[in-house]
Amino acid sequence: MSLLTIFGIAVALAMDAFAVSIAVGVGLKKVNYRQTFRLAWHFGLFQALMPLLGWSLGTSIHSFIESFDHWVAFGLLAFVGTNLIRQAFNPTNEEDVQKLDPTKGLSLVLLSVATSIDALAVGLSLSMMGVDIIVPAIIIGVVALSFTITGLHLGKKAASFSKINTLAEVFGGCVLWIIGIKILYDTGIHL
Repeated sequence: MSLLTIFGIAVALAMDAFAVSIAVGVGLKKVNYRQTFRLAWHFGLFQALMPLLGWSLGTSIHSFIESFDHWVAFGLLAFVGTNLIRQAFNPTNEEDVQKLDPTKGLSLVLLSVATSIDALAVGLSLSMMGVDIIVPAIIIGVVALSFTITGLHLGKKAASFSKINTLAEVFGGCVLWIIGIKILYDTGIHL
């Protein structure tokens, strides 16, 4: 798998973290370095760990589904892509973000899991394709960390970036669909 494809996957996966971090920035209004570090570190860490977990699960069951693994990979990527596009039109409720500092405690852990669960499915897909996971996991984590920092500070500056959130999530969903279709095409299946 090319670095460009891995980067495309990483950007698509980072869209959830980007959207949530904008909402957190809007809710907090004043964002300090500790909040930035906590949110970016956790989002990046979870985004890096989830593909590792998914890949581990996938390698343990690969021999059972080897004959149709390309369809599993396509299905998972299409599911995640569709979910990103759907979420683009159902934005995060900013009132929920404003109640507590979401860069602390259980809120931080729940947001970290929620924004990275899609990466679990991508890790599973990568295992089906026989891709080594270390480099993709690192790239996914670093991209998520970077997008989180950017989103948090964009959200802090202005609350009017909801259209950018929507476009970014739709773009991310489309990228995952394209990668899924490319997997089918590469295995000789033409839609």
